[in-house]
Amino acid sequence: MSRIGRKPIAVPKEVTVEIKNGKVVVKGPKGTMEKDLNPRITVESKDGVLHIGRVTNIASDKALQGLFRALIANMIKGVTEGYVKELEIIGVGFKAQMQGANLNLALGFSHPVIIVPPAGIKIETPKNTTVKISGMDNEKVGEIAAKIRAIYPPEPYKGKGVRYSGEIVRKKVGKAQAAGK
Repeated sequence: MSRIGRKPIAVPKEVTVEIKNGKVVVKGPKGTMEKDLNPRITVESKDGVLHIGRVTNIASDKALQGLFRALIANMIKGVTEGYVKELEIIGVGFKAQMQGANLNLALGFSHPVIIVPPAGIKIETPKNTTVKISGMDNEKVGEIAAKIRAIYPPEPYKGKGVRYSGEIVRKKVGKAQAAGK
């Protein structure tokens, strides 16, 4: 069983954490994030360290404690450093380019695919085959990266499609030649 929920969270000096009215509000150099707390979870701040507690010792409360500890730690990291996901586009004629704040993808379809980023998410294309997604909310960054990848996931025969940077796609062997022909 994981014991992540018991680990204290160190709060950096440039970050302030407020716990009020069933919400956790985290303010830092990159912005402000807030999350509603489950009533079965308690959060205490002592000397720049957060302690996440639970009401009872039943399994669902233990799971919630670990979940909220991870969510709050991600919020603190988000307002200080932020999160970045990179996608690679592989295929002949496949490319990405920015049109204002929107992402325009040419992925071999009969039409271009336009992605409008949600508030707080920044999309960049350093090269026309690389997409860089950044923001302070880990959940939103991961969600928009997954949506872009789902448009054309890497296929197993040639490997073309949209993949995470560093993702390994196992290729399959194509059709075998018929014997004697």
